Amino acid sequence: MRFLYVLFLAVTFQTAISQNKFVPVDTPYKTALENAKKEGKPLFVMLYADWCPHCNLMKSEVLSDPAVMDFLNKNFVCTYKNIEKEEGIALKNKFNTKSLPTFLFLNANETLTYALKGEMKKAEFLNELHYALNPKMLLPYLEKEFLADPSNSDKYFTYLNTLKKGKDRTELSPATHKYLSTQSDAQLISELNWRVIANGVTDIKSREFQYVLNHQKEFAAVASQNRIDRKIESIVNELLRPLVDNLDTINYHKQREVAKSIRLQKTDSLVFKYDLTLAERTEKWDFYKNVTIEDTQKLVWNDASFLKEIGNTYLKHIDDAESLKKAIFWVNHSLELNDSYDGNLLQARLYNKIKDKKKALEYAKEAKSISKEMGWDSKDTDALLAELNKK
Repeated sequence: MRFLYVLFLAVTFQTAISQNKFVPVDTPYKTALENAKKEGKPLFVMLYADWCPHCNLMKSEVLSDPAVMDFLNKNFVCTYKNIEKEEGIALKNKFNTKSLPTFLFLNANETLTYALKGEMKKAEFLNELHYALNPKMLLPYLEKEFLADPSNSDKYFTYLNTLKKGKDRTELSPATHKYLSTQSDAQLISELNWRVIANGVTDIKSREFQYVLNHQKEFAAVASQNRIDRKIESIVNELLRPLVDNLDTINYHKQREVAKSIRLQKTDSLVFKYDLTLAERTEKWDFYKNVTIEDTQKLVWNDASFLKEIGNTYLKHIDDAESLKKAIFWVNHSLELNDSYDGNLLQARLYNKIKDKKKALEYAKEAKSISKEMGWDSKDTDALLAELNKK
């Protein structure tokens, strides 16, 4: 009897746990849409990936909560799609999903009425679910209100703030430019319109961004130079990062010229770093060499770590002696900024590569001295010294 009682308690406990555990329901999309139409409910779609930590946290800490599960099942028809499987891939592409997790709310006509992205706490997520049921909080209503009076900043901000909950910044541009087209150049310079530009303008060539570039002091007076700088950097990042991530070299080389046209040190530095990243990922070492020879001293001359990083790339991938001598010059300056074990060892290896045994020994011995003084493992230096002493 005691065994049966313990077994009953264990089964009951396990059942209680499983009832509170979130299990994605992968209802076919068309079936879920048809069920939503029949039941007169919105369709709720979660897009996720198994490797996404924010998705997993939402599953374990929010979607598994009984109150959240009950509210979702009562008010929506729900389906959950892995973006690495067929229907998930199609939905990701259809709704231009770039962040995970993403939560889509669709009406019977398959119109996107609300969208959320990212990790949230239970209370915030429940609030958003309530908003997704409020007709006057939905995107089609807010868009209609805004378009009826596009110069109305309150209607614009209400629409924009709802739109950006689930959309990428680039998708905010149409509404932003629609509103800003109602503002004169003089009107652009205000705290309110600066916030509009900062949040919604992503086109470097746009009238509004070019006006910011040409009137930085005036905008800094209503915002701050730091905020202006962050916007300039973010717009370059948004322009170039996706092209580097996708190894789109053709469009990258077109857009880098647009970014370079800004002609500011901070943006030139960003382009420089993206150039090197793309060159490394595509193994275009002539491009890497040309960029570093042209701009290393202009843009990263006081960054010892970056100079060593470039030197290491030359050591691995560049073979002509004249270019290697440039790398030696850069690494030498990094040692002037910060005399280090790894810098001396790198310099020794670079000299060894151009067959200058005397200088290679000099820097290898200095690296050995530093490792001894610091109590570090010197096996790499010892191996190089042994190699050099055989020659």
